[in-house]
Amino acid sequence: MNVLELIGRDRPLFDADIQRHEAELSAHVRESRFLVIGGAGSIGQAVTREIFKRKPKVLHVVDISENNMVELVRDVRSTLGYIDGDFRTFAIDCGSREFQALMNAGTGYDYVLNLSALKHVRSEKDPFTLMRLIQVNILNTISTIAQAKAGGARKYFCVSTDKAANPVNMMGASKRIMEMFLMQASLELPISTARFANVAFSDGSLLHGFNQRFAKRQPISAPNDVRRYFVTPQESGELCLSSCLLGENRDIFFPKLSEQLDLTRFSDIAVRYLESLGFEPFECASEDEARDRAAELIAAKKWPVYFFASDTTGEKDFEEFYTGSETLDMDRFQNIGVIKNAPEFDEERLGYFLTTIDGIRRGETWDKPEIVALFNHMIPDFAHKETGKYLDSRM
Repeated sequence: MNVLELIGRDRPLFDADIQRHEAELSAHVRESRFLVIGGAGSIGQAVTREIFKRKPKVLHVVDISENNMVELVRDVRSTLGYIDGDFRTFAIDCGSREFQALMNAGTGYDYVLNLSALKHVRSEKDPFTLMRLIQVNILNTISTIAQAKAGGARKYFCVSTDKAANPVNMMGASKRIMEMFLMQASLELPISTARFANVAFSDGSLLHGFNQRFAKRQPISAPNDVRRYFVTPQESGELCLSSCLLGENRDIFFPKLSEQLDLTRFSDIAVRYLESLGFEPFECASEDEARDRAAELIAAKKWPVYFFASDTTGEKDFEEFYTGSETLDMDRFQNIGVIKNAPEFDEERLGYFLTTIDGIRRGETWDKPEIVALFNHMIPDFAHKETGKYLDSRM
């Protein structure tokens, strides 16, 4: 199965830019010590592979998923083998006392890359998961920046999202608020980030769900009106590493919109996916029909699919990587754009956020409206789309 063909492209997006800067990237990696936080997630694994294959002095990986970490090591050993440098993994939470002890134990890192994130729009369905999203996406970022600085890091990279540009959901808004704190921290430690599209077949994504449904012989369900940009896992790793090593302080890297990066409907990908596996998609009129006829249709080399119009909270009508008020450098790279930022931030507003979220967290329980109100204060033009329906209510 060719991922590029499934997402509607015929060649990798960043090949020309990577080849042009390969000598510089490799030289940086060979002489440096790296810490990758959230390195066992889909993007984190891709970044880890990009660093590993360029033979760093030190590559340490932190992630809370013990199982994914095991698979990362197996994957690296089975494809890239071994390096002379110090490659180790640690199954710990970057917000924990154990992580602080790890940061205190060694001689520090030149580059700290934070790929940890709660990335799903569905995470805003309740105030408890939403608070975890805030902890991971904002508060852990603030603390790990401080730890990186204390350890003498030369650069801190943190992944953002295209959903941070004119956000309509709490996940995107959390990343936009995170970017505000990055601007503040950039006065004391060089920082860069990246916004990019959906990573095809990343863990937990709808496309990853296609693999799960196929393996379990279950119907495939997808919206027929949602169009998204996609990058491959390797492209996500290349963009993050490029931003970390080539980006200037406060730069935000993003994929340029081009003929190679087209908006693609999830339902179209589902059709191509099933056809690549030798099945004819059979469109059902309801979830019930798709479930009830699954065994019958699959036996006939047809696969039940249910395509629907999206009506769940937080879905954006279109994707964008930057806003009209941001300053762009579109000339430095062939297929990478760069948002140039001045160190502008509202210190009083950032302080208010930390004080208020701490007060909410001290309560015996939490309500979503008070958190949404805080986000609206932080982002006055936040166009939150609340429909009362969430993805967990769909197949």
